[in-house]
Amino acid sequence: MTVLLGVVYPLFIAGIAQVCFPDKANGSLIEKNGKIIGSMLVGQQFDSAAYFSSRPSATGYSTLPSGASNLGLTSRKLYDQVKERKEAFIVRNGISPSRKIPSEMLFASASGLDPHISPEAATLQINRIAKTRKFSDQQKWKLQSLVEEMTEKPQFNLFGESRINVLLLNLRLDEMK
Repeated sequence: MTVLLGVVYPLFIAGIAQVCFPDKANGSLIEKNGKIIGSMLVGQQFDSAAYFSSRPSATGYSTLPSGASNLGLTSRKLYDQVKERKEAFIVRNGISPSRKIPSEMLFASASGLDPHISPEAATLQINRIAKTRKFSDQQKWKLQSLVEEMTEKPQFNLFGESRINVLLLNLRLDEMK
């Protein structure tokens, strides 16, 4: 049973995945100019003001210790982290302190590696990016259109929320003229 379920079965399933879904089976890697720059499945940190910011990570975007902070809602440390992230997001994006900030920009995901943010979180970053890149009004409008275009709908229009993959969005942003 150990050989059958521990070796044969996993190899059989991996073989089926390689034949039927080779891109997904190999990590949905993204290549640019012949170099692997990331995965569609793993969030990355974007520090530059010229790019959309990712969701915070409890693991520093490291894939090996993937996991949540495990801080509860009554944790003072979590409260302080959320307050600090909110203030930083408001200052970085030049928005009103009374503006509601999407929760994914305040809380780390359960894995610490979520590659998506909401369309609302992306929209709040447009002015900063347009200003940093010295975009004209027309380019800023195209950037808003890009956010709408890159928005993934809930699965079967039923499960989950609308979301945007930050790495893919930033790659398309670099293609804008």
